[in-house]
Amino acid sequence: MPTYVAFLRAINLGPNRKFAKADIVAATEAAGGTDVLTHINTGNVRLTSPLRSRPKVEAALEEAYLAQAGFAVPAIVYTPAELRAIAADARELTASPPDRERHYVYLLKDEPDPARVVELEARSDEANAAVVRRRAVHVLLGPGYQAGGVDPFTCEKALQVVATNRNFNVVTTLADKWCS
Repeated sequence: MPTYVAFLRAINLGPNRKFAKADIVAATEAAGGTDVLTHINTGNVRLTSPLRSRPKVEAALEEAYLAQAGFAVPAIVYTPAELRAIAADARELTASPPDRERHYVYLLKDEPDPARVVELEARSDEANAAVVRRRAVHVLLGPGYQAGGVDPFTCEKALQVVATNRNFNVVTTLADKWCS
């Protein structure tokens, strides 16, 4: 059975959208997932599934999460190879000058429109950059970034896609831990 890594959007952000790890595991199993693992309580899930297409996995998870949590939980799913590629891109982009203080990765449910990608990347400057690679946007923040300002580029809105973000450490850790 294929393995997938799912990133859940907009959970555990406030008092009304709590979705505990145990509930995530139970719902993932109810969706047909096996060998379910989670990493920190921000909606990172590894699973195997008899389903063989990303859209079918996403739909099954979202239906089960809605039933378990009582609110819609978008799931953004990658194969291990896709997540390894995102982590490799993250490492490459972080290693190249100029030095960045923060690196966030926006994980996209769908491929963005190429014209919107051009518009988003054009907002980059010498201190901050947005780099789109396939279904991921790397937001590289330089000196003086506004603490807590994860997305000065408003990636999700600019690309008009469903997205969730994780920091560089979470993306690379999960790729190393779950996708080798």
